[in-house]
Amino acid sequence: MISETEKHVFLVSMVDGTLKDENFQYYVIQDALYLKDFADCLHRLSKNDGVSAEDSKRLEEFAIGASEAEMSLHKSFFKEWNIQANAECATSMPNTLLYTSNMIRVVTTGSHAEGLASLLPCFWVYMHVGEKMLELRKELGDSVSRPKQFDAWIDMYGGEDFAKEVRDYIRMTENAAKEASAEEVERMRGKIFKLKSNDIFY
Repeated sequence: MISETEKHVFLVSMVDGTLKDENFQYYVIQDALYLKDFADCLHRLSKNDGVSAEDSKRLEEFAIGASEAEMSLHKSFFKEWNIQANAECATSMPNTLLYTSNMIRVVTTGSHAEGLASLLPCFWVYMHVGEKMLELRKELGDSVSRPKQFDAWIDMYGGEDFAKEVRDYIRMTENAAKEASAEEVERMRGKIFKLKSNDIFY
């Protein structure tokens, strides 16, 4: 699934500069709605019973990163493209709603370990495709031009700062799996590998 996702036409066309601005604008508006729920889920996980003080602090840092750093990038796009009004009145479309409603359900009704697993694909997929897009951009070099917003997105998700956060989150999820029962681990795997990750991109 990961190999299919990194070749998604949306991502490839961002790098080669052929993606239409309106398609990217639609995506970032929906992603902003997603990030709000994603940050809320991270915050909820940080407050779960039995979570260590270290993990609670780190989860809250992840939540702040999603609601501030990533949203700051999106808001800059809204301003640059003058689509703030569109973003403010937007509602979640089916892919966004299905993804976030399932994520919220798992975080609020499942175990802490399952909640961690349900959020892991987004972290991991974005890091992976960001790195692949960065590689492709380097290969193409100056042979193509693209909007600066596309480069800003690639720089964020293909950058080392984001990769460090993802590696920390992976370790946290792996540690939770070590403490979980065999049945719980199977449910965690289901949250990770049954995701249709292509649905992340619209």
